[in-house]
Amino acid sequence: MTEAPINIQFHQQSQILDIVYSDVSYHLSAEYLRVFSPSAEVRGHGGGPLKLIAGKKDVKIINIEPVGHYAVKLTFDDGHDSGLYTWQTFRELGEQHSDNWQHYLERLANEHLSREPNTVQYKKL
Repeated sequence: MTEAPINIQFHQQSQILDIVYSDVSYHLSAEYLRVFSPSAEVRGHGGGPLKLIAGKKDVKIINIEPVGHYAVKLTFDDGHDSGLYTWQTFRELGEQHSDNWQHYLERLANEHLSREPNTVQYKKL
């Protein structure tokens, strides 16, 4: 079981969530946390491939709610609030940030989608 962070701090203006463990800290954007949400909506119900979520460049975290002593629930301004971010999830998202983000950008490009909100999203057939 992953240790709990020693500090979690949200920077509202930059929309960055800092998660500090005893050995490492991570600085994760609202957009990154939204598109890599641990929810079934994004991850699927059977562990399949992640759903590609586009248009979330300007998404904001509007609420952070503790869940027991093992997780937090993030609510985003697009209405998404179904993922529980456990301490292990935060650590994995932090450790894999560079690879995850690069793969996400490549998937968007391959599908002719954008990070920009309110743009018409076309999927090449």
